[in-house]
Amino acid sequence: MSTHPIENSKPEPRAHKGATSKGLTFARYFTKPGRHPYDELTWEHRSAVINDERGQPVFEQHGIEVPQAWSQTATNIVASKYFRGQMDSPDRESSVRGLISRVVDTITAWGEKQAYFATPEDLTNFSEELTHLLVQQKAAFNSPVWFNVGIEPHPQASACFINSVKDTMDSILGLAKTEGMLFKFGSGTGSNLSSIRSSKEPLAGGGTASGPVSFMRGYDAFAGVIKSGGKTRRAAKMVILNTDHPDITEFITCKADEERKAWALIDAGYDGSFNVRGGAYDSVFFQNANHSVRVTDEFMRAVLDDREWQTKYVMGGQVADTYRARDLMKMMADAAWQCGDPGMQFDTTINDWHTCSNTARI
Repeated sequence: MSTHPIENSKPEPRAHKGATSKGLTFARYFTKPGRHPYDELTWEHRSAVINDERGQPVFEQHGIEVPQAWSQTATNIVASKYFRGQMDSPDRESSVRGLISRVVDTITAWGEKQAYFATPEDLTNFSEELTHLLVQQKAAFNSPVWFNVGIEPHPQASACFINSVKDTMDSILGLAKTEGMLFKFGSGTGSNLSSIRSSKEPLAGGGTASGPVSFMRGYDAFAGVIKSGGKTRRAAKMVILNTDHPDITEFITCKADEERKAWALIDAGYDGSFNVRGGAYDSVFFQNANHSVRVTDEFMRAVLDDREWQTKYVMGGQVADTYRARDLMKMMADAAWQCGDPGMQFDTTINDWHTCSNTARI
């Protein structure tokens, strides 16, 4: 498959439908004119059944039309995650052919409406090449595309969003709404909460701030109840805190602390499976997000050189606490050994590779 840019580099108005002098030309690579990609495959009807660890079905759909070459695993995934409509309802999707056509036909219609392609032939070439890539499993869209394109009038098609938050109650609560709506349509979110003042800092009206880890409990709860894309798939969420935030030690250990609570509940007889209502992991916090500590090259050098590391208050920037950098690193490693989190993000490297550095830091 190849694409050829418009030779004239000067910006000009987009061509009208049917125009042949402007627009994107699109050559065939995998397909042949007059033979649809679906006709290259043998199709059959199957059942998709997914059982839990006790052998009980948690998903079941029969009479699904799939290419014969597709595996049963692929069949189960596409039926359980990407077919739209309530089970046993007339509008429930039941064919891979229909699923792919829903997405490809919608994208093709957008291209036609916007006069994106040079000729109708180029438009057809694009449509059939894209269909081939998808039905032959040579490429696949992200989940929000399958969830929303051809369903919603203005579909959310991006998979990942980076959200910011300010140290105000309006912004902190607004982030919960933003994340919830992104989860609803199948996307994942990542948020760095380092701008929220720590639990060691005062509030203007008296008292002490709650700190980001406290608000994380609320964000985690929303992620747990809002299923991604309206499906049974869990919401995809990441929470980040910088190593110089005063609450960094609480952040590092919070998920491991909850993990130990889950172990105690399992020992007491609670179900230790994930996604079980009322089970051990349904009863503890921080099970719906990945936690990552944001580290700089400066911090990593402090670890190598066995130097001290200082955290700084969000409001004012004064030194809050002083730690041995290696102690923080050991704390991260120990917590990750217990529960898999926190991970690490290398801030200096990420921003050195920033492709849009004039906008803001990542």
